[in-house]
Amino acid sequence: MDLPSLAVVLRAALSHVPEERKAAEESLNQFQYTPQHLVRLLQIIVDGSCDLAVRQVASIHFKNFVAKNWSPNDPEESQKVSESDKSMVRENILGFIVQVPPLLRAQLGESIKTIIHSDYPEQWPSLLHWVTHNLESENQIFGALYVLRVLSRKYEFKSEEDRIPLFHIVEETFPRLLSIFAKLVEIVNPPIEVADLIKLICKIFWSSIYLEIPKQLFDPIVFNAWMSLFINLLERPVPVDGQPLDAEIRKSWGWWKVKKWTIHILNRLYTRFGDMKLQKPESKAFAQMFQKNYAGRILGCHLQLLNAIRTGDYLPDRVINLILQYVTNSVTKNSMYQMMQPQIDVILFQIIFPLMCFNDNDQKLWDEDPHEYVRKGYDIIEDLYSPRTAAMDFVSELVRKRGKSNLQKFIHFIVDIFRRYDEASVGVKPYRQKDGALLAIGTLCDKLKQTDPYKAELERMLVQHVFPEFNSHVGHLRAKAAWVAGQYAHISFSDQDNFRKAMHCIVSGMRDPDLPVRVDSVFALRSFVEACKDLNEIRPILPQLLDEFFKLMNEVENEDLVFTLETIVDKFGEEMAPYALGLCQNLAAAFWRCMVSQEADDEADDSGALAAVGCLRAISTILESVSSLPHLFIQIEPTMLPIMRRMLTSDGQDVYEEVLEIVSYMTFFSPSISLDMWSLWPLMMEALNDWAIDFFENILVPLDNYISRGTDHFLACKDPDYQQSLWNALSTIMMDKNMEDSDIEPAPKLIEVVFQNCKSHVDQWVEPYLRLTIDRLRRAQKPYLKCLLIQVIANAFYYNPSLTLATLHKLGVVTEIFDLWFAMLEQVKKSGFRANFKREHDKKVCCLGLTSLISLPADHIPGDALNRIFRATLDLLVAYKEQVAESKKQDDADADDMDGFDADEEDDDEEEEVESDKEMGLDNEDADEVNSLHLQKLATEARGFQPADEYDDSDDDFSDDEEMQSPIDEVDPFILFVETVQGLQASDPARFQNLMQTLDFRYQALASGIAQHADERRVEIEKEKLEKASAQ
Repeated sequence: MDLPSLAVVLRAALSHVPEERKAAEESLNQFQYTPQHLVRLLQIIVDGSCDLAVRQVASIHFKNFVAKNWSPNDPEESQKVSESDKSMVRENILGFIVQVPPLLRAQLGESIKTIIHSDYPEQWPSLLHWVTHNLESENQIFGALYVLRVLSRKYEFKSEEDRIPLFHIVEETFPRLLSIFAKLVEIVNPPIEVADLIKLICKIFWSSIYLEIPKQLFDPIVFNAWMSLFINLLERPVPVDGQPLDAEIRKSWGWWKVKKWTIHILNRLYTRFGDMKLQKPESKAFAQMFQKNYAGRILGCHLQLLNAIRTGDYLPDRVINLILQYVTNSVTKNSMYQMMQPQIDVILFQIIFPLMCFNDNDQKLWDEDPHEYVRKGYDIIEDLYSPRTAAMDFVSELVRKRGKSNLQKFIHFIVDIFRRYDEASVGVKPYRQKDGALLAIGTLCDKLKQTDPYKAELERMLVQHVFPEFNSHVGHLRAKAAWVAGQYAHISFSDQDNFRKAMHCIVSGMRDPDLPVRVDSVFALRSFVEACKDLNEIRPILPQLLDEFFKLMNEVENEDLVFTLETIVDKFGEEMAPYALGLCQNLAAAFWRCMVSQEADDEADDSGALAAVGCLRAISTILESVSSLPHLFIQIEPTMLPIMRRMLTSDGQDVYEEVLEIVSYMTFFSPSISLDMWSLWPLMMEALNDWAIDFFENILVPLDNYISRGTDHFLACKDPDYQQSLWNALSTIMMDKNMEDSDIEPAPKLIEVVFQNCKSHVDQWVEPYLRLTIDRLRRAQKPYLKCLLIQVIANAFYYNPSLTLATLHKLGVVTEIFDLWFAMLEQVKKSGFRANFKREHDKKVCCLGLTSLISLPADHIPGDALNRIFRATLDLLVAYKEQVAESKKQDDADADDMDGFDADEEDDDEEEEVESDKEMGLDNEDADEVNSLHLQKLATEARGFQPADEYDDSDDDFSDDEEMQSPIDEVDPFILFVETVQGLQASDPARFQNLMQTLDFRYQALASGIAQHADERRVEIEKEKLEKASAQ
């Protein structure tokens, strides 16, 4: 398509007539891969005689095409852009940056970014020369800086070797960059275009020093030259002339952007490179130099800038936030704090506290867009830019590190505000100051709860100064009262009536006419529900409370709302049964609303996506709470099916884990697995084969449920053929040589599920699965995977010993497998613990497999082999017996510990231990285990195996098995062993006699002990059956 024709098609793409627009788009798609197409688009973009709208369409099409096709993600995908076209684009695009208007420059800039990220330095070695050459040319400086900014940003987050090209870029460009910077700063009454150039230089510098300071800047003279210019910009007042009047436009004005980037850079140098505690030894000299020469001067500039808050002058929110980050960081450093100390009262009471108070902008947003007010208040990203959050951080850090000299006077200041508020008449009460004082009290909650004399006065403070505001005629005070009450809900109230009244006020707040009050009340309710000792306080109002909750969910998408619901469900457990269906229906509806809003606006913030995840998590919490009531799952299933069907496809990648958890509950706790639920199996298999390998461990759970709880259908159904589809998936995964050992661990677990649940029904799969297992076993590196694969063979022996042994003979691997198995059984660590088969489940599976071999006749198992198998089984049974006893002992001890546990008592020593662990870099893994217990209750959770790393590294032979169920639970390995040996004795006395004679005294004693233990187990099992029968 020639240039004039392309221009006509691009114009038609703007047509208001749908048919014309569609035809133009189809034409563009048809010709986009033809030679010269990209070059012609570029020609139209820079053609000043062409209509700007057409040029804009061309620039968007160019940007999108380059993003998708310049460097395809798949290396095997054919190149869509010819090398000659690429070369022509690279030769011309840089010069066009200066020629096009800003609207088009943004699109071209994105394309240059894509090309640089793909081609520099290998395919575009001339790029840096172009930059250095144009930095020397007065009329090309903007273009050169623009491209250098894109180039430096490529390496902003790169470290070590990946960062090497940046050092060359700095070496080639920074001397000239410094010279340009100095000339620009010297200009008197500079025009706004100078601000744009300085801003680009700041951004280049920022990207170049973000992770590491280039060695050129370690030269004190060079570094000082840069710092002098930055401090000049910091100290210099922003020009008054030309500042926009509109606040939104004003904060983005060029000179305020320069101020922001200057402060940003100085903060980065201070926090990352100027702190001697954080530095490597070789960098300490730089840190000392920065502290000595610059840190204090910068602090002085910052404090001077903050005076604008006292005088009512303008300072953009982001600038305030960045300055306060620097000031807060200085609190912990003695020399810096000494500089601040003479002014600390001014800083605290005239700068920080006013920022904490409700202001005109808050009121405007509250009145005009309460939804946006709520979103901003609970948005983590907003916190990064918020002066109020930065002020709260400063107060927290000040009382934490310098509390002795500051906490008391700050509290006196707050109390004085409370007093003046109480004494003033309604018309002149300082409502906004009261709001700031409440925010301060909430912010200092943790400090006040553990500091004398304040901790004894908290209840009185709440009753006198917080709770009365529940009934305030001022909306933001009602909201703030709810928030503060939530912060302090966990304190020990001497008068429970105060707690009760506050909780009822919080519940009433859920019906407040103002949306922000309703939202803050729901969040506070979570704390009150957690802290509530007598659920009868909530029980009578539960239906009304849930009703108000869902009304609010219909108005606001926020995951924090769902946290409150989860807390209520956790507290009331099975009592939620009457509400379970309604809750799931409401949450499902809320989920679909979140999905619709996300699809309608791809650029929307993450709050909708987080809320969608929260809805699914809350549904899981509800399903767990009613897990003992199977009939409810039949009622809930129709509501959940559309979500599961849609979200088990690639559409649900963002919520896949949560959806799989719901599928796991539905397939485990329902009375039986419906055909509708079976229709989800192919969706999971398709995902697993296509994109969901990272979720294999999660997919394992419902697949196990299908096989173990729907065994008959799994075996009988041929359309679809579930057995075949499982084989197809497992064989593909296990034969993939690019797959890591840890990635395929769920595969042998699923083979185990098949053999254990389908005993005598899947003979045709024994040989294929054994071939697959042995092939992967030969390539396995991790001990954990080797154990899992050996356990597949053990399960196959338990499934059918003669068929399995015959198959191993057919494959010619009998000696190889048994030598490896016995070597792994005998391997011990330096600690003396077993290196393999460490869990109870592992040992039991091996015991059952080996015991099954003992039952085979002499022509299958020679005497020497029988002797070896017999001894290995005895050793395993003894180890299994000891481990079970140790686990029971540990469980009893844990139960005793829990009996004596008082949730309200704070154990300072324990807290110190936790803190000590954190300082040592240790995580509280036990907490994670407790949090995931609800999934462990599923019969299928990973078949009771711990993660590979834990398996490999732990010397603890007595680690707990996850709660799991399988057909072998009903099989006692001791009784099976004794009965098998008795069967051998009856069927072949001579062989039995010969076996006994070959045993040394130790093994004879072990055999006798196992026989005795089997008798004890028979008695225990009978007793358990009787107890179970009498309990029903």
